Amino acid sequence: MSSAADAPVAATWIGSPLRGAFRLLSYLLLTLVLLPFHLLALACRITPVVRWMPVFYHRTVCTILGIKVKVNGARSTVTPTLYVCNHVSYLDIEVLGGLIPGSFVAKAEVATWPFFSTLAKAQRTIFVERRSSKTSNSRDEMLRRLNTGDNLMLFPEGTSSDGTRVLPFRSALFAVAQLRRDDRPIVVQPVAISYTRLDGIPLGRYWRPLFAWFGDLDLVPHLWQMVCLGETEAVVTFFPPIDIDQLGDRKKLAEHCFRQVSSGVQAANSGRPELLPPLAEPAPAGPRP
Repeated sequence: MSSAADAPVAATWIGSPLRGAFRLLSYLLLTLVLLPFHLLALACRITPVVRWMPVFYHRTVCTILGIKVKVNGARSTVTPTLYVCNHVSYLDIEVLGGLIPGSFVAKAEVATWPFFSTLAKAQRTIFVERRSSKTSNSRDEMLRRLNTGDNLMLFPEGTSSDGTRVLPFRSALFAVAQLRRDDRPIVVQPVAISYTRLDGIPLGRYWRPLFAWFGDLDLVPHLWQMVCLGETEAVVTFFPPIDIDQLGDRKKLAEHCFRQVSSGVQAANSGRPELLPPLAEPAPAGPRP
């Protein structure tokens, strides 16, 4: 993995501070306007609003930040589905959240971050403790949420990567795939995400850390640099859904998902769309299954 010292963010400034200030102001205004309505819907248990307002919010944030999302393959129409994705950046939340109605599974440290923890809790994020004595509680909460019909988005690498390769998946996190609803296993869908272009120009390994947040990179400088950049292309690839019965156990399921996601990241980064599933149909304006 590249070190933070090698990242171009630390040595080279590109982008427009005026653009960055406008984007941050627009983002804050959007959040301050929508967050109270979402919290009210949560308190009143208005399920359609709770499920679909985050999708609208994340899609709007992508527009504000200049992120153009390109989708390959098709999202699972089964509810609930456990979406298994590689993790590159905090931007993954906006990109995936704008495509999938559901909640994220995040490391426990996120619950302590100022401001972002409020947003995470509003979307009913499940926080996973790394200590073995606490993992059973996180797993039980994931099982409960899937059993009630909530989609979950899981980053099984356990941390973010440099966006060039996918880190090994932790098979322990796939234990929730053993849950059965109506005597059927939980549907699992591998998903790959890559940040491939800046203002139409392909991103190479050297410039990928402009969007990948990993290692020792400080959040605030990285975030400020990112919002000052031009238009970004994010490629999201949905692979065919699968379940644990088809593969036998959680370790084989984790290995299968890892191979699928790795192939999607490599194909997107190398600009070889022929290796990816067909482009998805445009998303309808209304709620999806």
